[in-house]
Amino acid sequence: MNKQKTVPLVNSIRASVQSMKEDTQFANDRLRWIGNIKSLVMSLFRLAIILGICYVILGPVIGIVSSSFFSDADRANPMVYLIPREPTLYRYELAVTYLDYWKTMGASLLYSLTLMLLQVVVCSMVGYGFARFDFPLKKILFGCVVVMIVIPTNTVMLPMYMTFSQFDVLGIISLIKGGPVNILSSPIPMYILTLFGCGLRSGLYIYIFNQFFRGLPKEIEEAAFVDGAGTWYTYFRIMLVNALPSVVTVAIFSMVWQYNDTFYARLFLISDDIIISKKIASIEANISNVEKIMDPTILELFLDAGIVLIMLPIIIIYVLLQKQFIEGVERSGIVG
Repeated sequence: MNKQKTVPLVNSIRASVQSMKEDTQFANDRLRWIGNIKSLVMSLFRLAIILGICYVILGPVIGIVSSSFFSDADRANPMVYLIPREPTLYRYELAVTYLDYWKTMGASLLYSLTLMLLQVVVCSMVGYGFARFDFPLKKILFGCVVVMIVIPTNTVMLPMYMTFSQFDVLGIISLIKGGPVNILSSPIPMYILTLFGCGLRSGLYIYIFNQFFRGLPKEIEEAAFVDGAGTWYTYFRIMLVNALPSVVTVAIFSMVWQYNDTFYARLFLISDDIIISKKIASIEANISNVEKIMDPTILELFLDAGIVLIMLPIIIIYVLLQKQFIEGVERSGIVG
C-alpha cells in the first residue's frame, strides 16, 4: 500500500522538476546564477593573485620605509613590527648629511636627464629609420639591435674599458696629442656610447620606437610630403609628436635605469658625487667611522633612510607620468 502511494508522489516530483526545466525563466535564472558564481570565483582568484604579487613586490619596500623611522629602542624591541613606537627623523638627518644629498641628487638627476634626452632623440631616429626606410643590410643591422638587447653587458665590459682607457678616434687624437687619452673617471664614455646608440638599454629603446612607428599609418607622411614637408620636418614635427606615448615610455625607462645604474658607473670609474646610487653603498661605513656607531642593525636603519631618499624622485616621476607610461607600453608591442 505504501509503495502504491509512493509511486504517484515520485511521478509528481519528476513532473514538477521537468516543468521547471522547461520553464524558460527558470533556465535563464539558473544560467545567470552560475555565471555570477563563476565571476565571483574568478574575481576572488584574481584578487588573491594580485595581493600575493603586491606583497612580494611591495613587502620589502614597506619594510624599508618603516625601518627608516625606527629609533634605537624600536630596533631592540622584538615586539615592534612595521609601526615604530618612538618614530624619529634622525636617520634621515644623518643620511642627508653623509650623502650630501641635495648636491649629489642634483648632479645625479642632471646626469640621468641629459643621457635620457640624448637616448630619446638618437633611439627614436634609429627606430624611425628601421621602420620607414629600406637600405642595404637593414635586416642584419636590426639583428644587431636585437643582439644588443639579449647580450649580457658583462661580456663586453673589458673591450669597453680598454677602448676608453686608451681612447683614440682613427688615430686623430694620437696625431694631435702624441698618444691616446684616458677618459675614464668621467661621464664622457657614457655620453659617447649614448650618442652612437650603444648606451644603456639602447637596443630595447630602438625596438620600442621601431614597433611604434611601424604601427602608424604611412598616409600621415605621404600627406606631409605632398604639402612640401621634408624628411626631417616630417620626423620632428609630425612623427615624433604622434609617438609621444613611446617617447614617455622610453624617457621613464631611460631615466630610471640611468639613475640606478652602477655597472657602467663602476666600469668607467665615474665619481660618487655624480652617481648617488653608488654613494649609498658607502653610507654605513662613513657613519660608522665618524659617528662611532658599531651596531650593524642600527647602521642598517641609516641605509634604509638613504634608500628611501634615493627612491623618492623616481617615484614622483612615475606617479606624474603613469598614464602616458602605461599607454606607451601597451602600444609599443612589448606587452607580455
